[in-house]
Amino acid sequence: MVPAWLWLLCLSVPQVLLKAQPTELYVEVPENYGGNFPLYLTKLPLHHEETEGQIVLSGDSGMVAEGPFAVDPESGFLLVTRALDREEQAEYRLQVTLETEDGRVLGGPQPVLVRVKDENDQVPHFSQAIYRAQLSQGTRPGTPFFFLEASDGDEPGTANSDLRFHILSQVPAQPSPDMFQLEPQLGALALSPKGSTSLDHTLEGHYQLLVQVKDLGDQASGHQATATIDVSIVENTWVPLEPIHLAEDLEVPYPHLIAQVHWSGGDVCYHLESQPPGPFDADTEGKLYVTRGLDRESQAEYLLQVWAQNTRGEDYAEPLELQVVVTDENDNAPVCPPRGPPISIPELSPPGGCCLAGTEITRLSAEDADAPGSPNAHLVYRLLIPEPEGRAFELDPTSGSMTLGAAPLQAGQNFLLQVLAVDLAGAEGGLSSTCEVAVLITDINDHAPEFTTSQIGPISLPEDTEPGTLVATLMATDADLEPAFRVMDFAIEAGDVERTFGLDWEPDTGHAQLWLRKNLSYEAAPSYKLVVVVRSVVDLVGPDPGPGSTATVTVLVERVVPPPKLDQDSYEASVPVSTPAGSLLLTIQPSDPMSSLLRFSLVNDSEGWLCIEEGSGEVHTARPLQGAQPGDTYTVLVEAQDADEPGLSASLTLKLHFLKAQPVPTLLPALVPAQHLCTPRQSRGVVISGASGNSDLASGQGPYSFALGPNPTVQRDWRLQALNDSHAYLTLALHWVEPQEHVVPVVVSHNDQMWQLLVRVVVCRCNVEGQCLRKVGRLKGMPTKLSAVGILVGTLAAIGFFLILIFTHLALSRKKDLDQPADSVPLRAAV
Repeated sequence: MVPAWLWLLCLSVPQVLLKAQPTELYVEVPENYGGNFPLYLTKLPLHHEETEGQIVLSGDSGMVAEGPFAVDPESGFLLVTRALDREEQAEYRLQVTLETEDGRVLGGPQPVLVRVKDENDQVPHFSQAIYRAQLSQGTRPGTPFFFLEASDGDEPGTANSDLRFHILSQVPAQPSPDMFQLEPQLGALALSPKGSTSLDHTLEGHYQLLVQVKDLGDQASGHQATATIDVSIVENTWVPLEPIHLAEDLEVPYPHLIAQVHWSGGDVCYHLESQPPGPFDADTEGKLYVTRGLDRESQAEYLLQVWAQNTRGEDYAEPLELQVVVTDENDNAPVCPPRGPPISIPELSPPGGCCLAGTEITRLSAEDADAPGSPNAHLVYRLLIPEPEGRAFELDPTSGSMTLGAAPLQAGQNFLLQVLAVDLAGAEGGLSSTCEVAVLITDINDHAPEFTTSQIGPISLPEDTEPGTLVATLMATDADLEPAFRVMDFAIEAGDVERTFGLDWEPDTGHAQLWLRKNLSYEAAPSYKLVVVVRSVVDLVGPDPGPGSTATVTVLVERVVPPPKLDQDSYEASVPVSTPAGSLLLTIQPSDPMSSLLRFSLVNDSEGWLCIEEGSGEVHTARPLQGAQPGDTYTVLVEAQDADEPGLSASLTLKLHFLKAQPVPTLLPALVPAQHLCTPRQSRGVVISGASGNSDLASGQGPYSFALGPNPTVQRDWRLQALNDSHAYLTLALHWVEPQEHVVPVVVSHNDQMWQLLVRVVVCRCNVEGQCLRKVGRLKGMPTKLSAVGILVGTLAAIGFFLILIFTHLALSRKKDLDQPADSVPLRAAV
């Protein structure tokens, strides 16, 4: 919060400052006042009545005022004691104070400004009584050629000093009384339009004008004065100039005078302009100068314009034009064009001969900056460095045309030719320059690509070779130099109707790879003779491709007999250690029942426990499993050889898992609901739960163990795998099992308890969705095929029997009639 004394201080400071710096008091007094004096002007703002002080009047410096001003001590008015003259002094600065007798200041100081108000008491006057002026014929009407000067002592900027100029009379008044015009405010004298017309036809040489100057501006009243102007008419000397020729690089002192102009009238200033801007100047006497040397190659011509102007920069007449022509000197040597990239000339381009010009390579065009058409710019050419081996190039000295000569050129050759360009048409003293021309003989596609080897193979491929196998690599070359001409395209033209093979290549490498695209078959095609062609991608120039553009690849297909393939990669079986000798454990089968005959053998039956039928693949126990311990695993390697191709064989592992020799549980076996599996074998199986069948035995915790029953046929046809601690997965072990309902015994062990599950599995043929195809039975009341055939055969037999009886009866009857006498035959009744 701001203290109260600070607020009072802030309010009192502006009041003190206002009292310390009072505003200036302004008072105006008329000049040459004609009334009574003293003249009271204004009351001073000092309250001397309230104090015992007196008002003191002083000048700016504080000194006591001496002059026409005083202060009335009674009223405190400022008064003037006499008339004032503004021209003598225009204003007075005073100050008044309120002081005690001992000089102590009680109030003030108060500044006072007294201004004397101007009165029109001064008469204007000319600077001269008689003026003399010259007027040149041809002066533009309205352009001032003379300026009057007059002054007035009254206050500037007021009507009292506002002057107007007028022409009072013209002597002589012929040929027109209005030959001249005078600008009223500026006093600028000019030729009138009538006067300009008259001067073109008169020889009058002198005019006298009486002119007047008046104050108070355009008011009718005011003070005035007169003067005389003698105007002399002189001949027009503002005449056109002839063109001038200046040599470039002129060796003279500069600035150098080149011409002079003259305006015969008075008060003239000369102004010069150059188009384009150049080193030219004009002085006050009309002399024209060039200030430095000229270069024709920079600018060959200049147009100078010179104006005659009055002091205000107004043109007396039209400007004079002066054409400056810069003459040429042989100061520029020929300039060769910059050496560009090599000029490409295709090989086999037509060369020159005795009667025919060769292919034009280029046309030299050196430039000479000297004057075109002059000897200084007349160029000729000479070939300095021709091709050493004969005249491979020709040069026309006048046109600069360079052509091929008679000497042959090869693709890839580079030449750097030097040509001398000389001006003055090759004459002595001419300037010269050496030009360079780079020439490159470029390649054309005149060589067809060719294979490095025209016959490849024979190459043997087994018929089981995988598609995507690299068969051969073909290489081709192209004698052309240009990379674009060496880009090749390969194709199999003949010998591969079925498109068994394919080609891959990079167009710019010349290498093509022959790949096998489809499976081979010895029976379909025991050999191939592929005809491969190579072509240039760019159109060939010249003769057609030769025999080298074709290659033949011979491929022989080797017959492959596949090794035997078994139904499974490995077999497993669980066998109780008490299994007797001769028990069938399982049967090894080929994957394709229609495959060739196989011969089976055991490789590493170290214990001699097993034997295998060579033709059927049935594995039996060769002797009792003495030494086998429950929980052990016995692994044997089984080898199957093709009976026709003994070198072809396959092998698999057979693992036997030995089980305890425990009797089958006396508990009644538990039946598991029937489920179906497909034959031939598919990926489906049956999930068996250890807790199913007998809840009392399955109570408690701990894992379940599963094993197939000890029946060797069951162990041959089925496979049982544990899924987790409580479930197992039953699948077919053979590829084919007879379609019917099977009951598979599974022994389950849990917490030192054992029981048997009878799993009912319906093995059936299935459709593509894995659903059983059920055998449809005969509908009741409908005959079967066999019964229909029996009925038909019985019917035919009955008909045959009756026909035999009839024919037999007829035959016996006819024989009896033949045996009777004729008279015993009864007569027919007469009608």
